[in-house]
Amino acid sequence: MAAFERILVTGGAGFVGGHLCRALAKAYPQATRALLLRPGERGGDATFAATVADLVDEAAIDALIARLRPDLIIHLAGQSSIGQALHAAEMTWRVNFHGSFALGAAVARHCPTAVFLFASTAAAYGASFREGVLTEDALLRPVDVYSRTKLAAESALADLLAPKGRLIVVRPVNHSGPGQRNRNFALASFAAQIAAIEAGRAEPRLKVGDLSKARDFLDVRDVIDAYMRLIEKAGDLPRPVSTFNVASGAAHRMEALLERLRGKAKAQFAIEIDPSLLRPESDIASVACDATRLTDATGWRPRHDIDDMLQALLDDARAAEAQTAKTP
Repeated sequence: MAAFERILVTGGAGFVGGHLCRALAKAYPQATRALLLRPGERGGDATFAATVADLVDEAAIDALIARLRPDLIIHLAGQSSIGQALHAAEMTWRVNFHGSFALGAAVARHCPTAVFLFASTAAAYGASFREGVLTEDALLRPVDVYSRTKLAAESALADLLAPKGRLIVVRPVNHSGPGQRNRNFALASFAAQIAAIEAGRAEPRLKVGDLSKARDFLDVRDVIDAYMRLIEKAGDLPRPVSTFNVASGAAHRMEALLERLRGKAKAQFAIEIDPSLLRPESDIASVACDATRLTDATGWRPRHDIDDMLQALLDDARAAEAQTAKTP
């Protein structure tokens, strides 16, 4: 296992970040660990020292990196909802690209030999998904604001960090599971609505978008396992910039995933199409990626199947609903 003394995580107060910070604390208990929070943001792992700065404030980020000089940076922060990005292009570019650029430039100046893991997205392949299950060598043809900003950040970070450091770019497919409570994501929305219906707080009608699309989904716990394995193997990776798909290789129709959740529900409900949840015509019908490169490099394979993920997501939504009911 690679030894790290100073770890910085951006986006650590979010869904994926919470899981990752717990894994890092367990794997590197002796390291100094810091968590970057946005001004006004709360939460995050208590074993990480919270530090506040806006990613798009270049001077603040430069001062932060100059002070911490981390030897491991995991960059998760950003606008992560494709749906939200469609209606907030300027903000998405500022955070996903300019924020990543500011962070990468500061790392290149103050700790150029650090390991930098950047959470990009499988959506960067875009229109190429019409050709089937994709490897990392597939043509990058993004079709939306979110994936264009992530791909631009990949290129900028490679130029900034490659000369001396080690950049690991991960392109995960959709992931869900315990802790995902943001209703901008389809499965989390389904689970939260079901929990509210079960509790009698909502009408027995579940609002959905387009259920005809098929998506490669992973349990967040498997995504964290992939990231941790890559971090541990960072020193063994052959190139200064390495890119890995994090995926199962199989696409599941959203309609089928909803039916699996319906089968786990304790109440009956109708399904209603909400026009506001429908995506533009450019949305890709099926998304799936090949993660053979990741498996070859680290031995990683998914350990949680779709039903594990859905059950954990629904149980977590029920726990959140019960907590809401207790709150005055």
